[in-house]
Amino acid sequence: MVSVGIAGLRLLRVRDSSGRVRVGVIAGDELHVLATDDMLATLAATDLPAEVDSVPIVDPETCALQAPWTVLAPLAPPETWAAGVTYERSRDARLRESRVADVYDLVYEADRPELFLKDAAGRRTVGPGEPIGIRADASWTVPEPELAVVLGANGAPLAATIGNDVSARDIEGANPLYLPQAKIYAGACALGPALLVPVDWDTPFDIELRIFDRDGKLLFSGQTSTSNMRRSFTELVEFLRRHNPLPSGTVLLTGTGIIPPDAVTLTPGQSVEIRIPGIGTLRNPVAPAAELHERRTDTAHV
Repeated sequence: MVSVGIAGLRLLRVRDSSGRVRVGVIAGDELHVLATDDMLATLAATDLPAEVDSVPIVDPETCALQAPWTVLAPLAPPETWAAGVTYERSRDARLRESRVADVYDLVYEADRPELFLKDAAGRRTVGPGEPIGIRADASWTVPEPELAVVLGANGAPLAATIGNDVSARDIEGANPLYLPQAKIYAGACALGPALLVPVDWDTPFDIELRIFDRDGKLLFSGQTSTSNMRRSFTELVEFLRRHNPLPSGTVLLTGTGIIPPDAVTLTPGQSVEIRIPGIGTLRNPVAPAAELHERRTDTAHV
């Protein structure tokens, strides 16, 4: 487990006007900026690095900072994995959409969970305020709000954050073998805004989802709790680590219990908000994945 010294803290990864990245600790309505850019080292430390600056927090939910500081994804995971069918609501939704419905029922009841690679090296992952993507060849794309767990080198949970496992439901529903195409593409994952170091991992997390149209009108809202999970964090991590070397900083998305109705699908111009009390609110606009792919490709050559 993490050092008792930082239990209960919320941390941000931020950038100043010069492009310098720092780690900061949230204290009331201020961010105490530390003399480090290494989030993983900070999580593992007994004592925090020295404070080098303080920045006003202008929105306590999204953790937005006074300009010119910006909030980044809380870390750049070397790998991001995801678990499926961990809530009964998710099982029921995937049974309805699938042409081979019994597959998801079997997974829900099985000892072995569904685990899949969502991203590597952060190529498809965005942070707070950045666009999440929708595929042009999908007709039904939804956000999947999840608690995300950051793992240490030995698989111990270091911190928790908010994750959005954006999914092309119609592609997966056509055939479970299409899962990688439904789950892995530009802008299909979002993390943030803060990392919380829980005092007690057994305390349930409440999860809230809201989808807004381009004019700010609420299209859908839902809520759940990790207390409704079929499996524990410990169980998911244990299966993930079996014969599978995980680098420190790996993120595990633990599944969703909120599924929008069939009539709700993400389209460009909409926005998604996921709130977990104690962590904050992750807010992302929606954009075509093709645009995000081109943007990431151009950036890679800079």
